[in-house]
Amino acid sequence: MVLAGPFAQTAFAQVLQDEVHILPPSTPVRKAERGLTLKANVDLVLVNVTVTDSEDRLVSTLRANDFTILDGKHSQPIRYFSAEDAPISVVVVLDTSRSMQNNFEQARSAATEFFRSSNPQDEFAVVTFDDAPRLSADFTDSPNEIEAALRSARADGHTALWDAIYAGLMEMRKAHYSRKALLVISDGGENHSRYTQGEIKSVLKEADVELYAIDIFERFPKTPEEKSGFLALDEVVSVTGGRLFLTHDANELHHAVKQVSDELRTQYVLGYSPGQSARDGKWHKIKVQLNCAKSRKLRAYAKKGYYGSVDR
Repeated sequence: MVLAGPFAQTAFAQVLQDEVHILPPSTPVRKAERGLTLKANVDLVLVNVTVTDSEDRLVSTLRANDFTILDGKHSQPIRYFSAEDAPISVVVVLDTSRSMQNNFEQARSAATEFFRSSNPQDEFAVVTFDDAPRLSADFTDSPNEIEAALRSARADGHTALWDAIYAGLMEMRKAHYSRKALLVISDGGENHSRYTQGEIKSVLKEADVELYAIDIFERFPKTPEEKSGFLALDEVVSVTGGRLFLTHDANELHHAVKQVSDELRTQYVLGYSPGQSARDGKWHKIKVQLNCAKSRKLRAYAKKGYYGSVDR
């Protein structure tokens, strides 16, 4: 189903506004206060892992015994392993603010390419944003519906990047698949959100969603937001095990979109049982290590941790 037009956009923006509760920076983000259902099943912690070589090429030939998972300081036996191209739910968060005017047609074309290169079973939704986020397309497996929804998009207004990422997470509640990812295409120049970078990091820690970002970075940025935007994005992305790609022209942008698509097709899923010690509601750091013969030339990308559940 595609939601388009002023009514649908206004309704989505109003829902977001109603659910925004700005907390002091020192206050933890709580699920009930955010209006999101973000629960971790600590009976089996699943970790998506992307592995690249020294030339940033994807590595898809590893086995379970090539990985070690550390939960805190303790190595965990891997009880589940998969390298299959399972269907995924993706929300694309597309910047339509004024600062994107020179790059918007390229960004829209790249987003279309991303949809076209997907697994036929995948589903997508699109959130566009300027002064506020708008739901341009609800979850669908039809690239044609997505493209139709994007044709009317125009670049104008400010850049509410953090609000848009939150809106993408809110839309993800409708996802049908257990594998979930957000893809942000933006120039990274946040200047209009009610949420802060720290709050979005906190929400992402609770969400089992990978965040990828493609930053269309000007070679000679003009504003402080543009100069520091990619650093803030990279910090947020790294929490989830996703990646940030910096691009300067159309060729680099399309290459980055293809790289993200390929990575989502070429991931390992590792699972382990953390035991009763994880039922404490606290943040547990995890680290994925490679112990194969060529591990020194490889790099693994994975989320940084998870929140344990609380027995009631």
